[in-house]
Amino acid sequence: MIRAVSTGIDWDAAAEGWGKRADQVRDFGMPLSAWMIEAAALHPGARVLELAAGPGDTGFLAAELIEPGGTLICSDRSERMLEIARDRARRLGAENVEFKQLDLEWIDLPTASVDVILCRWGVMLVDDPAAAAQECRRVLAPGGRLAIGVWDDPRRNPWATIPTDALVDLKLVPPPDRSGAGMFALADRGRLDGLLAGAGFVERRIEQVSLPREYPAFDGWIAEMLDLSGGFVGAWNQLGEQQREMLLREMRERVASFTAADGAVHLPGCSLAALAL
Repeated sequence: MIRAVSTGIDWDAAAEGWGKRADQVRDFGMPLSAWMIEAAALHPGARVLELAAGPGDTGFLAAELIEPGGTLICSDRSERMLEIARDRARRLGAENVEFKQLDLEWIDLPTASVDVILCRWGVMLVDDPAAAAQECRRVLAPGGRLAIGVWDDPRRNPWATIPTDALVDLKLVPPPDRSGAGMFALADRGRLDGLLAGAGFVERRIEQVSLPREYPAFDGWIAEMLDLSGGFVGAWNQLGEQQREMLLREMRERVASFTAADGAVHLPGCSLAALAL
């Protein structure tokens, strides 16, 4: 068995893969982004903060809807991710965007300074999500809205769990510790609701949003994992050639029921979307 792979992600290092796959991430995440944008009830002149924006997606949709007079603050902890987001904003012609390097657990903005906060797949990755929720509440103006997305139950996301389960069952890595920060840290609807309530949000709504993942072939899924999944890449890089071949065989078997006759792979995916006021 290889050594345990750290659950911490170096997002500056991961930025190249996320930049390369930015359009694909935008496309498969669009149902969730659309839910968040609709829930945010945006209007011209609004000041919108996107946290953990990565290469930028949801926020850029908002930028169009808050013109004239509105401002999007596109933020991420990783400066390299922000460089990619800046480039994408230029290509999209989004001119009402500011870029800031911000942490979720301590948002370096004045109290009550934004009207809407958007955060897709970010809150569950921090060590102290309660602090992040409280900071969101602090920087929101009275009547402001928080729209976030987190990943739903692992069983509803085999596109992400099959690689880890295969690694564990082949005894190539130890079982993951899902008690702390990580992809599924807020997959429990009750915990997510309690987190928002504890931060002082009185009105809360949580819904499931289906995010199916489709690939023309098995190899396309693997290539995407190697670009986007820091945990998978960390394990993959420690495997020898025979171990990699064994892992790929196991993963092929596990996706057989999701594979069409032409070799296309159709994997279910699901996020929880939450609106808090």
